[in-house]
Amino acid sequence: MSATPFFDLPLNLPHAGRVAERIRRLIEQRAFSEDLRYLQIADTAEALDALLMPYRLSDQDPAEAEALAVRAHAATFGRRLVEEVERHGLADDRLGQCIRNLFECLALGEEGAIVSLRAGENPDSLQRPS
Repeated sequence: MSATPFFDLPLNLPHAGRVAERIRRLIEQRAFSEDLRYLQIADTAEALDALLMPYRLSDQDPAEAEALAVRAHAATFGRRLVEEVERHGLADDRLGQCIRNLFECLALGEEGAIVSLRAGENPDSLQRPS
């Protein structure tokens, strides 16, 4: 059993797409209001959003093989975002919550509960699993 509580949700690419759109908007607001050095993080957020947009728009998950491939690619983008958030000091509670939600929608809730803290989620947040 994991030492970190997490939500164990089924894979849901349409909802992951909605969360990716929120992440992109949050990153763009912070990145463009502060400094152009954050352009790479904005590009990563945009790539994640673009990857998941077709599923968000169709509101349907694809066949299992495609879904698992997309999940793997989206998780890679999510991990890169967390690294860039840390590197550029962009961590905050709302962004961390969105990162956790993304991983939960990718059926990677345990990883999401861990990396969301690195992205700034308040460990005492009532939104976190207990």
